[in-house]
Amino acid sequence: MSQSFSNTMSALRRARGLSQRTAAADLNISQALLSHYENGAREPGLDFVCRACRYYNVSADYLLGLTDVPTGSTAALEALTELTAALDAAADRARATLKDLGG
Repeated sequence: MSQSFSNTMSALRRARGLSQRTAAADLNISQALLSHYENGAREPGLDFVCRACRYYNVSADYLLGLTDVPTGSTAALEALTELTAALDAAADRARATLKDLGG
């Protein structure tokens, strides 16, 4: 596992003002194991990565250091939805303008 995973795990916990003890209890692991994950001494399994993503509300890509966008595709999907709505509204206005011009 990359160093960015351990750094990201630690940064997410600290950003939320959580102690290792609290985060470990919430993630259903020992404080010692969380410490090992955060300092890069141990690599987690897929089950833990999934739990950590849900706990910190981030994408696996973010947690694994593959992207700098914490929420991954959800944010991109919301942006595309907004863009689609804006384009639909613009198309409706263009059709109305053409109709008004007799076209």
